[in-house]
Amino acid sequence: MYAFTAVGIRVTSTSVHKFLSTMTSKIYVVVHGGAGVHSKASEAEVKQVLRLACTQTLASASASAAAQVESGTTPPSALDLVENSIVSLEDSSILNAGYGSNLTLSGTVECDAALMDGRTGDFGSAGAVSGIKNPVRLARLILEHARVPDPLGRIPPLTLVSHGAHAFVEQYITGKEDINALTVPPESLVTPRARKTWEVWKARLEDALSSASSSVGSAPRVPSAENLTMPGEEDEDDHMNGMHAMQDTVGAVAFVSSANTSINPYSIAAGVSSGGILLKHPGRIGEAAVYGAGCWARASVDNPGQKRKLGVACSVSGAGEYIVRANLARAIADALDDASTSISTTENGQESEDEEDIDVHAILQRVLAEEFWIPAHSPTNPDPSAGVVLLTTEEDAEEEIVVRLWCAFTTPSMAIAYASSDNPRGKVRIVLIQGTVYVLRTENTQALILRRPKSVESRPNDRPRIFVTGIAL
Repeated sequence: MYAFTAVGIRVTSTSVHKFLSTMTSKIYVVVHGGAGVHSKASEAEVKQVLRLACTQTLASASASAAAQVESGTTPPSALDLVENSIVSLEDSSILNAGYGSNLTLSGTVECDAALMDGRTGDFGSAGAVSGIKNPVRLARLILEHARVPDPLGRIPPLTLVSHGAHAFVEQYITGKEDINALTVPPESLVTPRARKTWEVWKARLEDALSSASSSVGSAPRVPSAENLTMPGEEDEDDHMNGMHAMQDTVGAVAFVSSANTSINPYSIAAGVSSGGILLKHPGRIGEAAVYGAGCWARASVDNPGQKRKLGVACSVSGAGEYIVRANLARAIADALDDASTSISTTENGQESEDEEDIDVHAILQRVLAEEFWIPAHSPTNPDPSAGVVLLTTEEDAEEEIVVRLWCAFTTPSMAIAYASSDNPRGKVRIVLIQGTVYVLRTENTQALILRRPKSVESRPNDRPRIFVTGIAL
């Protein structure tokens, strides 16, 4: 539980009362801090960062919505919530995104990020960008730019990288203050902890390359995953707990159903952001910038002759090259599409829906195994890493939208947090003080470090060690 001032916005008391009357809207926000190895020593700190991202996102959404009631403009969408959640994660020094990212082989920060709007299918991403404070903000700008018709009919970009992304910022952002808010000196994104980790592993790489060159003709020695650790520091710091411990994408998924259906019935979105793998080659692009790999979102749709397809928002973390090959986020959504139950026709000509529900648990297990783990598994990659957070939406018999959260990962642990506007165990307290809206307290945010149970950990190395769980929102 946190007590803080969220956003100060000048509004009238009438606006606040109007906003409070719309709190029957449903808002779900889920964030993740990556799949990997989370030590007991870092657990409290990681959970605090994730919980705060959810709390601040709900707070800013409520304050913004209160201000927008008076003007009648559109309230915050799921895309807004995903973007703001990821911004909070990027600003934390302990996660591998934005400030505090892993460093490249050259000792610099280069980030990837992407957003997808499930209601429209719009997508935008940025790759290998340096000197961008919040890469997900740039991804949003690219997404919004693609929504504006080009005067010559040119096809707008899905993804912009490196210097081209910076040129885009200077060309399409009006106002020096706005540019300065997005661009920063590249060295300002390097944290002392990231620099320390880089120095240790850069020295190890140079030693390994030197040893390899001195033993020409002999078979090269490939270090195993268990050897990629810092002796004596396994529990001290996740960034030093093995080269592959904390290298994964952060992300968010969100769903918003508006009480005012005349605006938008609901929206759903997903996003990702990452500093990439430690010691990566400059210019490398990971799954966080690739369409269909790191995130995917799609609103539920009606299909003649079939059950209404699930709405999906999926954010993926893990080994980027293998996730890109599997196009993992989209593969999961496509598998859910394929599982839509057919509608049979009764003898009197009336349609009756098959009562069997889609087995999301089994689909996640199968896709992670068959589309990702098995193709990526090898002697040099004995335990391919991936983690997934997934929101699904569907209508129940009363035509009410039911939202479910799923989490699946192949790593020892995965860090997540989630918040809901209608969680019966929590509440948002909104107070008007001298015309300013303050969100003083929230109690409806849960943060978890999910860990694979012993039954999964004990499986032999030639079998996928995948853990899948559903979480009640």
